Amino acid sequence: MVKLALRSGLRWKVSLAIAAVSALVAVALSLVVHNAARVSMLDNSRNVMDERVKVAQRWYEQSRVLGFGAKLDDPELPELLKKEAWRGQRATYLEDSGTGTPEVWASVPLRNGKVLSVHTQFKDRFAVLDDLDRVLILGSVSVVLGGIALGVLIGDQLSRRLRKAATAARKLAEGDSEVRVRDAIGGRVRDETDDLARAVDGMAEALQQRLEAERRVTADIAHELRTPVTGLLTAAELLPPGRPTELVRDRAQAMRTLVEDVLEVARLDGFAERAELQEIELGEFITRRVRVVAPDAVVTLLRDAHVSTDPRRLERILGNLLANAARHGRPPFEVTVEGRVLRVRDHGPGFPEALLKDGPSRFRTGSKDRAGKGHGLGLTIAAGQARVLGARLTFRNAEPTAEGKDGAVAVLWLPESAPTNTGSFPVIEVPD
Repeated sequence: MVKLALRSGLRWKVSLAIAAVSALVAVALSLVVHNAARVSMLDNSRNVMDERVKVAQRWYEQSRVLGFGAKLDDPELPELLKKEAWRGQRATYLEDSGTGTPEVWASVPLRNGKVLSVHTQFKDRFAVLDDLDRVLILGSVSVVLGGIALGVLIGDQLSRRLRKAATAARKLAEGDSEVRVRDAIGGRVRDETDDLARAVDGMAEALQQRLEAERRVTADIAHELRTPVTGLLTAAELLPPGRPTELVRDRAQAMRTLVEDVLEVARLDGFAERAELQEIELGEFITRRVRVVAPDAVVTLLRDAHVSTDPRRLERILGNLLANAARHGRPPFEVTVEGRVLRVRDHGPGFPEALLKDGPSRFRTGSKDRAGKGHGLGLTIAAGQARVLGARLTFRNAEPTAEGKDGAVAVLWLPESAPTNTGSFPVIEVPD
């Protein structure tokens, strides 16, 4: 079952809310004004008819003339007026269906026992009510449109501040520790957005301080371990030949590699590394390095390119990717150069889902299919070195074949322009 997620901007939500409130207020006021005007007209009509029937009574009693269209003993006279006349009362009567023009009656009993009555509809007066309704409708539409415009202005201001805050927060998440959300949104207006910005800035500063403290602790521990590990390696060289000596030397060398990798990760986490740029021909450079690092790997040059990058860091990335493929994957290993794009592929079980979702994580060697070897820093270092180069390192699994999984693919996207001396990096557009 497919669920459709509808996303609408904050300014449109605010606009719709203000428009809805404006419409409700306009409709309510229009109904009140319409009803009040209609009731006033009806009361006025009855008063006018009452005056007419009194004048018509005087004329008839004085000159036997029926004015204002008056009638004697009108057979269409409503029963209520007949009863009032029988009681000797002058009265008015209103026939109002609520839609058309109402009919207004007035009657008065005469001394000779007859009932004099007048009857009219006041169409000209109630035509004014139709004009009033049209004015009220136009006014209501104007109020709603004005509410929408006001909502767009208010919502756009709030939405723009939130978008600026989101952009600054994304920069913080990407590692730009100098960005502050409060400075990014700016403005003189103080609202809840400023409270949110200050909270995010406080969280970012606290997180940055904690990460910096952890990085220093990691670097200090690794630095302190270098001396005893170096002494351990030197002592291992003095041991007599034999299988135990080989095991000691192997474990000591592994410990030394781990210490060096931890120090490198700490330097990369501190964003203090800068690329030493050189112009190189990418295809020839990759071919020579692969022959040294992984002679069994197949290099395919689809399109060559000249790039400005740091050869040492690029070689480190390539070596770590090939080492990861050899450690966790299966041959054949393939390296493809297509312009500024470098791909490294193996034919093993593929990357674990956690890595594809969250990226490389230190001291995580993968799923059960790709675990049991290494300390999980190889891809972390490769991703960190790619960041220093202003490149983008992505990971995916190849399309599975009938036999099952068909390997992991790491793709390095080198930038069109090299990173600047200030440490800013160009944006890499990665196709879907």
